[in-house]
Amino acid sequence: MAWLDHNNGRDDHEITLRIMKIGEEFGEAVQARIGELGQNPRKPASHTREDVADELCDVIVTAMVALGSVVDDPQDVFQSKLRKISDRVAALEASRA
Repeated sequence: MAWLDHNNGRDDHEITLRIMKIGEEFGEAVQARIGELGQNPRKPASHTREDVADELCDVIVTAMVALGSVVDDPQDVFQSKLRKISDRVAALEASRA
């Protein structure tokens, strides 16, 4: 991410743009899914499941860049969040048993 900071800086405006970029990438993932399903009757299926997966990866990478722009240790923050989700799911499943 140093190359991005070097080229664009990391002020509040730039961080906001990085967060907004997630929305753009999400839109591309939605577009790919709609294209995969051929949901638009005026257009044939235009995307594949692989296209959808590729766009979802772009969402993840873009979100991680944004996360790394707002916290010092994005990996630690992300792993902590995954643990919380895992604990919540485990507790839910245990309550259903």
